Amino acid sequence: MKQRVALAGGGLANCLIALRLAERTDVECTLLERENRVAGEHVWCFHDGDLSPAQRHWLDPLIKRSWSSHDVRFPAFRRTLAGGYHAITSDRLRESIESQPAITVRSGAPIRTLEPHGVVFEDGTRAEADAVIDGRGAIPSAALRIAAQKFVGQWLELEAPHELDGPVLMDATVHQPDGYRFVYTLPFTSTLVHVEDTLYDADSTLDLPGMRDSIRRYAADQGWRVRRVVREEQGVLPIVLGGDVEAFWEEGPNGVPRSGMRAALFHPTTGYSLPDAVRLADELAQREKLDSAGLDEWIRERSIEKWKRDGFYRLLNRMLFDAALPGRRHLVLQRFYRLSEPLIERFYAGRSTAVDRMRLLVGRPPVPVHRALRCVLDSGVRASGAVR
Repeated sequence: MKQRVALAGGGLANCLIALRLAERTDVECTLLERENRVAGEHVWCFHDGDLSPAQRHWLDPLIKRSWSSHDVRFPAFRRTLAGGYHAITSDRLRESIESQPAITVRSGAPIRTLEPHGVVFEDGTRAEADAVIDGRGAIPSAALRIAAQKFVGQWLELEAPHELDGPVLMDATVHQPDGYRFVYTLPFTSTLVHVEDTLYDADSTLDLPGMRDSIRRYAADQGWRVRRVVREEQGVLPIVLGGDVEAFWEEGPNGVPRSGMRAALFHPTTGYSLPDAVRLADELAQREKLDSAGLDEWIRERSIEKWKRDGFYRLLNRMLFDAALPGRRHLVLQRFYRLSEPLIERFYAGRSTAVDRMRLLVGRPPVPVHRALRCVLDSGVRASGAVR
């Protein structure tokens, strides 16, 4: 008899789990999505150093575009960094899901409640499963102290070539508000470019008209004439400053395993979840028995262990939000990008060494010293709740 797995939420983490489980002959996998299609409207990117060669190999069909280097821009300097950078898009992910006969997709299906062995939909119907995995995105938590990375991205079709050599991961030469703002740019063709206005802020409220206007003004400043906006994406990623991860896990439905953002499996500073989602999908698909009780215990332990390892990154987040003065937060990142490329690569991969950590903290910080010391002495255990 086949094991039945119900994946609640058709986002990145659950789609990757579905693709890995589809390789097994003993599993029936169903993706449950409240919207009319899975995968939404997103671009997910990763560096070469984020994944193993084997993980990169099975992700290859999902990659829309790859580049061999990327740029960063700050008021004091500009820099080109070597190393592969890759973009996965919703359309590629959706095509892969739809091409797999072993994956059943039930879209337009809002969920009322989740239980360890079943899902109850808003229309009152119920689906039974051996394992139910909740991957419906980040949720507010009273147990975590969270800031936000807010973004609006638009795919712009230009009237003439943009002349970019590669991605610009951070252009912080733009106006700096109280938070930290930068523009993120991915050139997919000579006249098709993804431009994303991004703001690290204490408030998670998304100013959609304002950020759209920022993109329009940025394109004009680059001398680009926009023929049309092809598509748009938006979102708010959690940036964790502190809290109690075990209390966070107690907030969810008892006995229901989680994935992705809902399991706190993401980089605490960048908010990016793709590398953790890939690793979870890989290892989950290798488990012989797929039942909610076993998966819940395994993923919970995995999340808590990651939390313990990631304390240094939460400290850096407190430096950015609590120590840096408003309007000068970009100086923290400007200093960071002057460091060695291997250190930067390990940082994005979440594998900073003890020497890396010392290098990031020693020297004169671009924040008031007394405020920096206060962040170092703050254990980060207290939680002030999610961002309003």
